[in-house]
Amino acid sequence: MLRELHTAAMGMIPQMTRLEVISNNIANVSTPGFRREVVFEHALTEAKRNLYNTQSEPEPEDTTVGTYYDFSKGGISRSGNPLDFAINGDGFFTVLDAQGNEMLTRTGRFMLNPQGYVTTPDGKMLMGDGGPIQIPMMAGTLAAVNPDVARASQISVAENGEVFFNEIPINSIKLVQVENPQSLRRNADQTFIPTPETIMNEAFEGDKMVKQFHLEGSNVNIVSEMVQMIEAQRQFEFGQKVIQTNDSTLDYSIELGRFS
Repeated sequence: MLRELHTAAMGMIPQMTRLEVISNNIANVSTPGFRREVVFEHALTEAKRNLYNTQSEPEPEDTTVGTYYDFSKGGISRSGNPLDFAINGDGFFTVLDAQGNEMLTRTGRFMLNPQGYVTTPDGKMLMGDGGPIQIPMMAGTLAAVNPDVARASQISVAENGEVFFNEIPINSIKLVQVENPQSLRRNADQTFIPTPETIMNEAFEGDKMVKQFHLEGSNVNIVSEMVQMIEAQRQFEFGQKVIQTNDSTLDYSIELGRFS
């Protein structure tokens, strides 16, 4: 009886994880560059290892599920903002945080900080082949009233990532390609941190496909996520019913034992 309770509870844990992951995916359906997370069963991994006679000793008490990121591309739409960039292909933008750590991202929404550096909304600098991309100051009436708008309006980016200011080349957006993206570790701000296992290669100019005035959206399919959420909820509820039924049977058995 207790074994049935334990089995039902172990079956509910993966569904709880699935519901948490799916809820986060749905919450980020409109987040530019968001990569959906997917839950998988460890049992399938262990079965594959056994098929190829790979030594493995899974513990029954271990968590039965894991997650990975789906790096398929999201849809690209025009935003009209000169500091919005989308990668039309593989690769990642490289950004630099205040501590000097390089991170990767597919989120192409950028802005200018007071020093003229192109940054993410939280202040990470967009890297170019020649270092952080900085837009020069400019003079004039518009610049005096709204310098950020004035400078942004003079920025143009070619498909190969080359950045121009007033038609003068100043830098080129640095893109990197990752051979094993599942080795990346994701931050809460949708940036990815390379790990020691990550294999990265800097994209050559001919491989770069950058679209200015565009943003890549999330790769979350809201209909698919809702279907999976309903499925996970039903499986979780089934486990609840099994526990409730066994609990009632156990109570009944205890009562019979008292009067026998």
